[in-house]
Amino acid sequence: MMKRALSATSRMAPLVRAGLIAGVLVAAAAYPIAAAGGIGAKAAVDFVDDMPSVMEATPQAQTTYVYAADGKTLITMFYEEHRKYVPIKQMSPYVQRAIVASEDSRFYKHNGVDAKGVARAFVANHQGGAVEQGASTLTMQYVRMALRDSAKTPLEVQQATEQTSARKIREMKLAVELEKQISKQEILERYLNAAYFGHRAYGVYAAAEIFFSKRPKDLTLAEAAMLAGLVKAPTDYDPASQDKQAATDRRNYVIDRMVAMKSVTPAQGEEAKESPINLRLTSPPNDCISVTERQNDWGFFCDYFKSWWNQQKAFGNNPQQREDRLRRGGYRIVTTLDPKIQRVTLANVLDKEETDSRFALGTVVIQPGNGHVKAMAVNRVYSLDQSQNGPHSDPAKRGKIKSNYPNTVVPLLGGGDMPGYQAGSTFKMFTMLAALDAGLPMTTEFYSPYRLVSQYLAGDGEPGSCGGRWCPSNASGAMTGRHAMWSGFGQSVNTYFVQLEQKVGADKAVRMAERLGLRWRTEMDKLQASPAKARGWGSFTLGVSDATPLEMANAYATVAADGKYCETLPVMSITDPDGSQVAYRGVDVAKPRCTQAVKPAAARAAADAALCPTGSGAKRGSCGGWSTATDVAGIVGRPVGGKTGTTDSTRAAWFVGMTPDLAAASFLADPDYPFNAVGDGQSLKPVHAVAETLHDSLEGKPKRNFIPPPASILR
Repeated sequence: MMKRALSATSRMAPLVRAGLIAGVLVAAAAYPIAAAGGIGAKAAVDFVDDMPSVMEATPQAQTTYVYAADGKTLITMFYEEHRKYVPIKQMSPYVQRAIVASEDSRFYKHNGVDAKGVARAFVANHQGGAVEQGASTLTMQYVRMALRDSAKTPLEVQQATEQTSARKIREMKLAVELEKQISKQEILERYLNAAYFGHRAYGVYAAAEIFFSKRPKDLTLAEAAMLAGLVKAPTDYDPASQDKQAATDRRNYVIDRMVAMKSVTPAQGEEAKESPINLRLTSPPNDCISVTERQNDWGFFCDYFKSWWNQQKAFGNNPQQREDRLRRGGYRIVTTLDPKIQRVTLANVLDKEETDSRFALGTVVIQPGNGHVKAMAVNRVYSLDQSQNGPHSDPAKRGKIKSNYPNTVVPLLGGGDMPGYQAGSTFKMFTMLAALDAGLPMTTEFYSPYRLVSQYLAGDGEPGSCGGRWCPSNASGAMTGRHAMWSGFGQSVNTYFVQLEQKVGADKAVRMAERLGLRWRTEMDKLQASPAKARGWGSFTLGVSDATPLEMANAYATVAADGKYCETLPVMSITDPDGSQVAYRGVDVAKPRCTQAVKPAAARAAADAALCPTGSGAKRGSCGGWSTATDVAGIVGRPVGGKTGTTDSTRAAWFVGMTPDLAAASFLADPDYPFNAVGDGQSLKPVHAVAETLHDSLEGKPKRNFIPPPASILR
């Protein structure tokens, strides 16, 4: 499949040259408009010599296959022309013989142009006054397909396929040159991988799969003859139509030709002709929307993968080029999607919120240390059909457009262009990390009243402003008192973290979030995160910015990995058709992209504090006697850190959990109308979705502890 230049020699064999000259006359008879002025032998010789004789055989478009992490379970395919190149040794001998019998019985006797065939075509076309025979050999047909497939402009496509004498002579000359360069078997192999068989099947691999659900090497005589018969007119001889008679007649014609050529015995031919056409039709999936119904939930991961692909410079200069490479490149892609983890993640989501709920409950699972996305599940059906969706929850849109439940393809979990959802107190992790990274000890204490008048100016419309200052309060008066990082985090004490943020600087917390992968997508968030405004963004620590579950799971995965941040990654390997790993500037595209975003000691200290909310108990300090999600440790059954998060009026509820092996983030919100409160009574749904998912995913695996922080960071 490598590019090959086919150059002309100075002289052709006399018979071949005569065949080409005769071909000019055939073309003149076949296409009188192109030869209206008449053409003689001398003109024919000059015409042949003047025609181009170099053809660049570019790689044919091939289907890209996308698999789950086991390398076996197909997620979907991407293609414009469904084709997989297969060596001729992996094709049934019957299909090789059948295509020769059907398209070019003298294939092994001519040198690219069949002089006898040319003569027959000249007589038939001259007598009939129309193009009845074209004298195209199998080699010439392949040349035409190769020119079409390598065309870069609409004009080149037209020149490769138009009914003109010039095109015909060009094919003849290039066919002669091609046969000087490669063997008959290689020409036959290329032809069988290029031919169109109907039903979007390009090449014999796709044809065998679509019509018979088998590999080319397993085709029987009857099946091979039927496929060979399709090439001449795929629509006319379509065996999947209600009337199979045309396909049967064409198949039997091919079998008779095979018998006449002694490719098969008369007895074999009769037996094959007596058998009915038994199809086992397969519709190969194409794109994320074609993920099988049984694994419909995988569509959201697939959509994230596609979004990731379209951002990779390795596959082109812009998203359009990259998408084209995905559909034509013939890659084998093994993704990070773990079928078991995906299955239990979805089960734990649907156990708490069904697909017909206006509230979206979704969970993302990531592996610390490499950024591999192991699962993405949400209580939605991945589908474009929204005709039966429920009413929109936004009063301004109700009655005008449908909601996104139960069917949607919106990237609710991240990886697309949605801004996400306010993540509440899960953002306290960024403030704590910024403080630790700046050298503040874990024992940093503040008296934390129920309400605090902060140093920050109140924002427009920001509730709780006191004399022009922002004055946040705690969720409960029971939080009032002195707190260090352990109890401040475990009990989610707002007034503690605002004071910690004031000490380290809100801009430092914002920059820490960026180091851990957060991106600002709304105009307000971009403005507030800007260098000019970030230092005064006091409410940042309480999670007023939008974030996605994908981002939050990966941020906490960074903490679990001793501060090593890795970009979220949906692939484990990408190989091209020849089996080579795809690289960009010498680096494997599928290699994790990691940096040390936080000092290991700071990350370990934050992880120790994160053991407090879950009931796991910190190793180095006091959690203060109670916490916000004490049942998580018992559900997970191993050391687990995490953080709850709710927004004003509980419009969104979150939980992010982490172990040394997996991190997961779950949210509950109304994506159509974020002002719809989910209610305090539902805030435990994300907590339990994450806890149960971590338990089920890690069941049977060794229990690992977080490494305690060094004494130097404690005080």
